[in-house]
Order: sequence, then C-alpha cells, then structure tokens
Amino acid sequence: MIELFVSAFITLFVVIDPPGCAPIFYGLTSGADAAQRRRMAIRATIIASCILLGFALVGEDLLRVLGISLEAFRIAGGIMLFFIALDMVFEKRTQRREDRAEKIRATPEIEDVSVFPMAMPMIAGPGSIATVMLLTARAHGIEQSMVVLAALLANLLLMLIALLSVAPIMRIFGSQVEAVITRLLGVILAALAVQFVLTGLSGSLFQPG
Repeated sequence: MIELFVSAFITLFVVIDPPGCAPIFYGLTSGADAAQRRRMAIRATIIASCILLGFALVGEDLLRVLGISLEAFRIAGGIMLFFIALDMVFEKRTQRREDRAEKIRATPEIEDVSVFPMAMPMIAGPGSIATVMLLTARAHGIEQSMVVLAALLANLLLMLIALLSVAPIMRIFGSQVEAVITRLLGVILAALAVQFVLTGLSGSLFQPG
C-alpha cells in the first residue's frame, strides 16, 4: 500500500504541479490584498478538490454518457488558458483593473480567479482529471482506491500551502521583477496551452478505429 501511495502521489504531483501553479496564481491576483488572495486560494483548492474527487469516482462513466472525450477537454482547456496567458503577457488585466478603479472608486472590484482559471483548468485540468481517472481505474478494491484518493488529497493540501505562501516570497523581489516574472509565466502558460491543444488534436486525429 505504501508503494501504491508513493507512486500515485508522485504521478499526481508531477501532473498537478503545485510549485508551478503558485507563481501563476500570484500573477493573476496581483491586484488583490492578502485576505482576498487567501480566500481565492482556499476556494480554488476546494472547488478543484470537488472536481477531481468527482471525476475519480464517476468521471469515466459521466464522460461516456455525455459523449465527451478527454481530447475535447484538453483542447477546450488549452484555448481558455491561452487567452489568460495573453492577458498576462500584454498586461490587459492590469489595464482593465485600472479602468474599473476609475469607475468604481468606492468599492473597487477584484477579479475572482478561484473558479477560472485556477480551479479549472489550472489545478483540475484535463491532465489531472485523466490521471485521477486512470489511477482509480487501475486500483483494485476499496482499500487501493482509498490509497489513491489519499495521495490526491495530499497533493491538493500541498497546492493550498503553495498558494497561501507564494505572496510573501514573491513580494521580496519587488514590483519590477514581479512584472517580468508575470510576463515570463504568461509565455510559459501560453506554451502549455498550445501543448494542451496539440495533445488533444493528436489524440483525437490519431485515435485507432
């Protein structure tokens, strides 16, 4: 059981990637204060947990009933991420935030990124959904299924810790370095989004039979 837990934990850690998601979350919430960022981090982790646990339990049957393939999930998630990446690279989100501040000075609005794009598709994306369904499908019996779910919950806990602790670390670098990092992460996120689309197209076009 320990070997199964370690194997499932490492696999999910690589796919969910808490260290990689945390700086992107910080870049997306640069206009939020500490309390707002904390609420979004907790909300994003809870929503992603519900999505991944749901797909772990009934996901394969649900997709089959709806006639939706994982390739379609990858393509849709990639397209959505690409638009977010463009905003990060060209600072369109900053411009929109400044425009809102001028219109609503008394109650400035902070864009909530907890549901989209953080919970889905960043944390509970096509890759993590597919991995969770694969691991649970390969588990034999209730005990092994519970071990896989425990590995999933451990990764989600690490994700929450990463999201909550990234702000103090990033603040050390200052606003100028933060802007450079945000743009760089936007480029990386765009590449990741394109890879999602290419993988989805490849799986869809070259499916056997």
